[in-house]
Formats: sequence, structure tokens, C-alpha cells
Amino acid sequence: MNFEELPNLASERLGAVVLWATDDFFAARENLIRDAAAEWREHAYTDRGKWMDGWESRRKRAIGSDVQDAAIVRLAMPGVCRGIVVDTAFFRGNFPEQCAIEGTTAPEGTLVDSLLSPETEWVEVVPRSPLEGNAKNVFEPRCDVALTHLRLRIFPDGGVARLRVHGSPVPDWTRIGGASSPIDLATLESGGEVLACSDMFFGPKHNLIQPGRARNMSDGWETKRRRGVTPETHDWVLVKLAGQGTLDRVELDTAFFLGNFPDTAMLEGCDGDPEKSPFRTILARRKLMGHTRHFFASEQTPLEDRGPFTHLRLKVFPDGGVSRLRAFGKLTERGRSDAAARMLASSSPRDLEARLRACCTASRFIGAMTKERPFASGEAMLGRAREIVSAFAEADVLEAVAGHPRIGDKSRERFSSEEQSRARAGAPETLAALAEANRAYEQKHGFVFLIYATGKSAEEILAAARTRLQNTREAELKTAARELAEITALRLRKLVG
Repeated sequence: MNFEELPNLASERLGAVVLWATDDFFAARENLIRDAAAEWREHAYTDRGKWMDGWESRRKRAIGSDVQDAAIVRLAMPGVCRGIVVDTAFFRGNFPEQCAIEGTTAPEGTLVDSLLSPETEWVEVVPRSPLEGNAKNVFEPRCDVALTHLRLRIFPDGGVARLRVHGSPVPDWTRIGGASSPIDLATLESGGEVLACSDMFFGPKHNLIQPGRARNMSDGWETKRRRGVTPETHDWVLVKLAGQGTLDRVELDTAFFLGNFPDTAMLEGCDGDPEKSPFRTILARRKLMGHTRHFFASEQTPLEDRGPFTHLRLKVFPDGGVSRLRAFGKLTERGRSDAAARMLASSSPRDLEARLRACCTASRFIGAMTKERPFASGEAMLGRAREIVSAFAEADVLEAVAGHPRIGDKSRERFSSEEQSRARAGAPETLAALAEANRAYEQKHGFVFLIYATGKSAEEILAAARTRLQNTREAELKTAARELAEITALRLRKLVG
């Protein structure tokens, strides 16, 4: 795929912001992310010099290879950069000689002071490279980390008209409510992607799944007029969802399309490879209206099939424009596992270690999962995690269980708290007996009693503790490894909520 077909993560329209620049004496830093192409005004001047449509710093008089200006852009949404364009349009005698681009992953709301501090981990996205004036300088990064901010450095000074960052959005699950919550499975923010379409003469295909409602007719997906129309003549667009999910409701919005909206439309879905998997009807062909939000919900206008689906195909008859497609629903367990695998694949080194440590504190597990990622699927990730942990030696088990609270104890660690919620709800006498069994187990075997507690009552856990108290230490080390394997797999799925 041509990377320029991917969404521009540095789009002002989508919500990107230029947070900071060392200097923008001649032209404002905000111009870097304007969606419109840069323009030239022959006789336009400001009180600081020639009017330029871009970001331009004053001339540096210092001498040295490290003299530079810089700007920091907060991307519209986290994503993996697949292609970057540093456009120096109309900067001919005042463009920078070279540029370099770095990226970081920071929590939402991170302030500029924090981004500028030495503690911020910046990774190389584009090494220091030469630029040409009045040209689109194209770079294809070798960085698979999902970034939230980019830092453009120019050497030594000069002007850049536009910065385009085309890439694949990676959901920030904490921002959109978690993968277990109802979400728009099609939108860019959730990781949806428009894979292909029959035509997009008037409006790019990715407009269909952008956040928010369209601002005007150019902000939707629109095909050219078809000639020689028959009842079955149609255009189509194929959307990959955030993951396998089931649908609750669907919305088709024709905002601003008044004389050019489709006459009718239908929606289909498939589960798996769209070239091999059969498509099933979600919405039968029905009449549309111009400049209207059309809602289809299982309670009102029933969906003929709710899934699970991984892809949607919208057909419009015979042609026309649709501004937005929304597909609200929930990821399946497989969908959540796949989302967790993608999260690990795109995590920065620091975030990756923290996320894996939250699942299992053993160094052997963290090292192996780090080395072996990316995984082909969530199922592959969970299977490999179980294999690694089930094969733990004694030292690995002891390192891992040291990070677990005793069953029944209150824990500030979120995953342990959730997993033991039923156990802590037991009767006082049961909890007291469980505490005594914990102490006896730890005294005999030398490590805390460990069990996959999710869904188990205090009474069930107490019975298991008393039974396992009779086992040898060698047997319990193997049992603990098996329990750890299931706990680790559960926590990997919980990484996305």
C-alpha cells in the first residue's frame, strides 16, 4: 500500500497540535499541520518579512554542526508512522539543509515542560537527512513504536511548509474506555482502517471513519457519477474493524450530501480474510436521504446479523457520497486478545517492560516475550505466554510469585484486586480459615499459595488450598507454574481493558 493512502496523523483537522518551537520569527509553527496545501502569495509581506505559508525560523549566526531549530507536534492520535513528508514548498533559498525526526509515547495531557525534560524517552524515527528546497521530501521510518508526539529538528534554521505523518492509528484504550466497553469499532481512533474502495474521485476513503461529524462535503467519501446505470450498479468500500466484534447499532451519515447522496445502500460483514470469507447481510438494501444521520439499532431497525465480524463492506447504489460510517459494538474475547498483541508490538521499550511486568514479574517471561514479539495473533501471544510460564524453573516461579499478594489479602495492584474480588467477599470465618491456610502453605513450601482466582469463591479457594497443602514442594512448584500461566494469559488480555 502507498503510505500516502494512510491517514495523516499530523492533521490539524483530526486534532494534531504544534505544541512548541524554538523559534517561529518569520512564519507561525501552527502552519506546519494545516490540511490545505501550502500556497504562494507573490506580493504579500508582514512586518517581519515575506509572508510564507509554513513554519520559518530566523537565521542562525552561530557556527557548528549541532546548530538547529526544533518543533514538537502532538499527533491527532497514537500511531505507527509508515511514511513522513517534510514539504518545503516555496522555500527555495531559505529551506533547512537537513532534518531529523524523533518520537515519543507520552500520556494524554503531558505538558511541554515534561516533553523537554531529560526523562522523556525519544526514539529515532528519521535519522539526520538532507532536504531539498521547494520539494516534498519523503521518508519511510523504520520505527514500529506507536508514537503520540514527534519532534522535527532542522539544521541549522529555515522554513518547512508542511509536515505530513501518514500511519496506522493504534488505540489508546485508556482514552476510549477499554476494549471491553462498547465502542465504534470502525473509527480511526479505535484502530479501524479503510482497506479499499471502488472509487474516491471527490473524497478520500478514510474520511468515512474519521472522528466527529463532517465539516463540509469535502470531509466525506464521495465517488464520481456512474453512467449506464442498472438496478445493480453500485460503488463499495471495505472497512477493517478494530478487531473481531459484535455489533449493536450502525449509523450512516450523509451530512452535506444533498444532490449527490446515494439512492440506496446496504451493509455486509465477514469474519476473517475478506477475499476468502463469505459476507453476510447486516443491513438489507434501503433508501437513504440527503444530509441525514440514518440510525440502525437492534431494538428499532433490527440488524439482520450482529456478527462477529472483522470487516464491513458498504455498498452504495449507484454512486454518491457518505460522510461517516459508524459501527458500535464490543470486541469479542479474540478481538481483545488480538488488540493486546498489537499493543505489545507497538509499545516503546519502557512501556513494553512495564506492561509485561504487570502480567508476570519473572525476568525470563519479560525477556522471552520482548524478544519474540510481534506475535501473529492474540491466540499466538497467549499460547506462547502459557508455554514460557508453564516451563518455569524453581527460581522463575519464586521470582514471579514474589510479585503476588496472598489470596484474600487486600491489594492495591489492579489486576490482583480484580481477580480476587469474589475471594474477598467470603464470610469472615471462611476468610480467617483461608488466611490460616495461606500461612501454613507458605511455611511448608516456602512461597505464597497461588491459584487462578478469577470467578472462584472464597470457599472454593479454601478447599483447593487445603488439598494442595498436602502436596510436596516439587509438585507445588509445577502447579504454581501452571496457575501462573493462566493468570498471565488473563492479564495479557486485560492490558487493553
